[in-house]
Amino acid sequence: MTTWRKARVGPLAALVLTWAIFASITPETFLRWSVVLSMLRQTAVVALGAIGMTFVIISGGIDLSVGSVVALTTVVIASVLRGGFGPVVASLAGIVGATASGMVSGALIARLRIAPFIVTLAAMTVLRGAAKGLADEQKIDCDPRGLDVLLAPSTHWLHVPPGVWTVAVVGLMAALALRWTRFGRYVYAIGSNEATARLCGVNVTGVKIATYMLAGTLAGLAGLMEFSTLTVGDPTDSIGLELEVIAAVVIGGASLSGGEGSVFGSLAGALLMEVIRTGFTHVGVHNWVQEIATGGIILAAVVLDRVHPRRR
Repeated sequence: MTTWRKARVGPLAALVLTWAIFASITPETFLRWSVVLSMLRQTAVVALGAIGMTFVIISGGIDLSVGSVVALTTVVIASVLRGGFGPVVASLAGIVGATASGMVSGALIARLRIAPFIVTLAAMTVLRGAAKGLADEQKIDCDPRGLDVLLAPSTHWLHVPPGVWTVAVVGLMAALALRWTRFGRYVYAIGSNEATARLCGVNVTGVKIATYMLAGTLAGLAGLMEFSTLTVGDPTDSIGLELEVIAAVVIGGASLSGGEGSVFGSLAGALLMEVIRTGFTHVGVHNWVQEIATGGIILAAVVLDRVHPRRR
């Protein structure tokens, strides 16, 4: 079995096994379609962030600004809506702003060769401050003008809301791009050995900037989904979201050293964390136990990555 297939099968097997365990313990509630839909809806924001983070981590980078980008996006969308513009313009404004932030981070990392951790840590603080300043340090109330239906229960297509279908489509397109396009191969090559990729003619600077722009775009789309849930612009929202996103990618089989990972694995990792949270809630386990269990899973995923014969 190829490395790429292992990156998908391992997290998917863990997801199915975990779901089966909780389903056997509380079948009267956990097997309901409404519970499954609820888990899918609650995973949407993390899943979209994880798709973009997959590209970043495979390229050997990291992005700590995801939570701040999501919060800023909700503020921008709410501000534009309150200004009298339509939902399409507001959504585009939020996503374009998020893309621009990713482009700036990528340019600083690629052109000035500053460590991604430092650049995105600074971006996390700057963007959070920008969100608070734009919102005057308070929530922005507005008429969502239909954007609230993105993650609301639907009466069509198995009652799956449009936002969940959006995650599925974006995930499929990202997986195909990462697997079958030149850009995807370059992302893997840079993460595996940047110097060798450069010698082979890869435009490392351009690919890195494009990678962070893509991550910013998907974080902006995650911000749109978050606004759909909140229906307000909240500059204090999504604090710590970047840690959940990184955890999903790592649990999904990506290596923090770069060069390894898959979109499907990251999506499985995001779903796995939500299944654990929901399952523990149904069983009646306290939140602090859930946090310990999630942290243990993350640590186990990293340890398995380090002791794997291929890594050694």
